[in-house]
Amino acid sequence: MKGKLYGVGIGPGDPELLTLKALRVIRESQVRALPGREPKDTVAYKIVQGACPEIEEKELLAVDMPMTRDPARLAASHDEGAAKVMEYLDRGEQVAFLTLGDPTVYSTYLYVHKRVEAAGYETEIVSGITSFCAVAARLNMGLVEKAEPLHVIPASYQIEEALKLPGTKVLMKAGKKMADVKRILKAQELPVAMIENCGMPDEKIYRSVEEIPEDAGYYSLIIVKEKP
Repeated sequence: MKGKLYGVGIGPGDPELLTLKALRVIRESQVRALPGREPKDTVAYKIVQGACPEIEEKELLAVDMPMTRDPARLAASHDEGAAKVMEYLDRGEQVAFLTLGDPTVYSTYLYVHKRVEAAGYETEIVSGITSFCAVAARLNMGLVEKAEPLHVIPASYQIEEALKLPGTKVLMKAGKKMADVKRILKAQELPVAMIENCGMPDEKIYRSVEEIPEDAGYYSLIIVKEKP
């Protein structure tokens, strides 16, 4: 009998935000897959370790996910990651693939998930707390009220038109484009707040666009509200 693949959302960074189901699946699985070259160096491993110390004693599978937009490199890494996972599934072992936030939102896990599922294996996604919900809670504010829409936007792409949409905008994955994002936000004079590394030991909170550093880290999320 073949094993089952679980895509497990582990939340944005605070180990206390792991769900009971996520912890159960992690503990029950024979293998824990982590996105990176060295599993114990990954952010995902360190988050789970805070709530599930026994992960140190379990088998870990490194699934390298390069930070590139090269379609060929990405496809090759996703194929390789899926193949690694399927080797364990063929042995009848259960694999928990750990991913930050929720697996359904901009998760590299999904590329492995689709390949494994298409190959005929059983898969299941375990929802986790999204980064934008955690950031809003940390800022002690709501995301949307009444009939307000919510827009989740990859900030490393064109955002000028997206910022004109009504409601609250969540800007994720700004990366090296943070300077451009800051310039656009300043020009539109919108209420802005950002958290870098939400829930992690090195968390930083910025409550205006002027405070946001241009070299902010990868795990930075901006919430943009409409003008009052």
